[in-house]
Amino acid sequence: MADTALVALISTLVLVGTIAIIAIALRWRRKRRRARGNPNPAGDYAARTAWTGGRGALNYSSFVFMDVDGDGKFGQADRPIAGIVVRAYDEKGAFLAAVRTNNGGFANFVMSVKKHRATLRAPGTYRFSVSVPKGWRVSTGNEDQWLRLDSVPGAPSGLAGEDLPKAVGLSPGRFIRGRTATEAVLHVMGKGRVLESRALLPGDFLIGLASDSDTLTISGAGLDRRLALTPYPADLGLLRPDAIAAGAALEAIGFDDVTILPFQKIPCGHAGLDWRNLNALTSQYVKDSEGYLNGNLSRGRVAYTSSGHPAEFAAATPFGFHSIMLTAAWLASEGEVALVESWLHDELVASDEIALSALAPVHYAPMLKAVTRVRISTKHYWQAVLDGLLLVR
Repeated sequence: MADTALVALISTLVLVGTIAIIAIALRWRRKRRRARGNPNPAGDYAARTAWTGGRGALNYSSFVFMDVDGDGKFGQADRPIAGIVVRAYDEKGAFLAAVRTNNGGFANFVMSVKKHRATLRAPGTYRFSVSVPKGWRVSTGNEDQWLRLDSVPGAPSGLAGEDLPKAVGLSPGRFIRGRTATEAVLHVMGKGRVLESRALLPGDFLIGLASDSDTLTISGAGLDRRLALTPYPADLGLLRPDAIAAGAALEAIGFDDVTILPFQKIPCGHAGLDWRNLNALTSQYVKDSEGYLNGNLSRGRVAYTSSGHPAEFAAATPFGFHSIMLTAAWLASEGEVALVESWLHDELVASDEIALSALAPVHYAPMLKAVTRVRISTKHYWQAVLDGLLLVR
């Protein structure tokens, strides 16, 4: 009896193995046939007649952008944002997947009725929810969207949506951060009106900014300065006397003319400065590098600290160091701290620590009237992205 059962088991295994081998052989035969092509030219450009099936897959995408001008529309001033998490849920509210936006600003959910790896596999209503970073604002007001997918025989994935999710605009939370050793008065202005006045006491200060804030002034104790605000947070570092005058002509130092290549070390002599351990690259040069995209204000090339090591720009003749945009290169280094040190010849005239984000730049504005060397390093040796450098010469 046992022998009979063993023979039956072996026979079954042999049969199953034979069927599997035949199936694999047929599959490879079909692949070879497709690779070889059809010898008959009559069907080379024939219109499709059998609109059935749908064995492929498509990305069903949610687009998220940095709403630079805050108007709630994706316009020419705006740009895609990488690293934002978008989650998909089915119509019962069950979580399906979480995807981060890529360097194009798209969070891609695979849609297919046949592919087991697909997130969206059946008709129904789905919710797509953008995870909004703390302190940020949704300018488009649509971080949660419900859309229906229907069965469409003949469509590449077998499914089609009633529409794609509408673009979601995010604006970073804006604030002014800094330190002062003496008392001073700070005014936040918008369109020529004073929006807020604040007495600064010795120590650290952090002030949130209204959406219409466009100018900052500080007066008292020789700390007088005027700063045009950007769409991003600002860090003034330690307020020091004798800042760059409000009417000084600012010179923008860019990196687009370093090279026509997507990547190159910045040579000494660029913009009349000496450079050390700084490279220039395009935002798309490194795949899935959130900060290289989000910190790229010019849409051309940015600079970054090579291999995360300390980097410098310098000149023999003193120049004014007004400000620079600093971004963490990777979301994995969110919260990295940059140390920016400025010298006038052999004298250290400023040393500030700046908290970085890979989602948006911080506008570091020390407004130093005379320096000859600026050194930028990071506490944990992650790369820092540099753009929007403004000098006075």
